[in-house]
Amino acid sequence: MKKQIFTGSGVALVTPFKGEERAVNYDKLAELLEFHIENGTDALIILGTTGECATMSMEEHRDVLEFCANKAKGRITLIAGTGSNDTNSAIHLSQFAESVGYDGLLVVTPYYNKATQKGLREHFCAIAKSVKLPIILYHIPGRTGVTVSLETFEYLDKNCENIVAVKEATGDLAVAAKIKAHTELGVYAGNDDIIVPIMSIGGLGVISVVANILPKETHDICADYMNGNIEKSRNDFLRMLDLMNALFIEVNPIPIKEAMNILGYNVGGMRLPLCGMEEKNLDKLKAAMKDYGLKF
Repeated sequence: MKKQIFTGSGVALVTPFKGEERAVNYDKLAELLEFHIENGTDALIILGTTGECATMSMEEHRDVLEFCANKAKGRITLIAGTGSNDTNSAIHLSQFAESVGYDGLLVVTPYYNKATQKGLREHFCAIAKSVKLPIILYHIPGRTGVTVSLETFEYLDKNCENIVAVKEATGDLAVAAKIKAHTELGVYAGNDDIIVPIMSIGGLGVISVVANILPKETHDICADYMNGNIEKSRNDFLRMLDLMNALFIEVNPIPIKEAMNILGYNVGGMRLPLCGMEEKNLDKLKAAMKDYGLKF
C-alpha cells in the first residue's frame, strides 16, 4: 500500500454561515477547528460535500482554505477539497491548497458533464501531475452520476504516484474490497455506516459526517479497531449506527447542520438549494440524538 495521508477519523467539516446572506462565519469556523484539534480528530477535510463547496465561489473557496491553513497547519492533518467538473479549476484549487500548506487533497469525480473512463483517467492524471501533494480520489456515484471502473482505479494507481487512496462512498463494501484486492490504494469509508466493515478489509478509517458532533467517539471507534480492541470498536459503532443513519435522512449536510444547531454549535443554515429539514424528519433526527444520549 502507498504511503497514506492519515489513518483514523477525518471529519468532513461543515462550513458555518451567518445572517440571511449566509456569509462564511470565520469566528465560528475557528472555533470548530479548535474543537476538533482538542477532541482527537485525526484529519480535517475542508470544503468537501459536507462543507457545501458546491455553493462557494472560487474566491470564497480560496479564502476558506487559506484561513483554515493559517489556523491549523502543523497542528492537525489538513486535507483540501479541490475537485471540480472543470479540470482547470481543480488544478487551480489544488495548486493553491499546496501553496498555503495543506497535507493532501480530496478530489471528487467530475459531475454533470459526465466523463468517460478515458476522460476520468486524463482528468485525475492532469491534477496529479500539477501538484506534489498526495491525493484521495472521492468516489460517490450517487451524487456525481459517474462510476469509476476498477480498471480506471488500477490505471491511476500505477500511473500517478501521488494518487494514494480512495474515499469510497458507494456504500458497497464489495467495491472497496476490489480496490483493496487489485491496487495499492488506501481506502477510507465515505459513509459512516461502514466504518468497522471497511476496516475489516484493511481500510484506513473514515471521512466522517457524524464526527462533526462526536469527534472523540468516532476517533475512538477507529483507534480501538486498529489497536486490536475490535469488540469495543464494533459495539461503539453499532451503538452509533442509528444516529449515523438519521444524519442522512435528508441530503447531507442538512441533517448534520440541524443537529449541530440543536446542540448549540450555532453553525447557521445552508445555502440554497439546500434548506431546513422537514418537520417530520427533524423529529426523527432529534429522537435518534436522544436515543444515543445527546443532551439538548
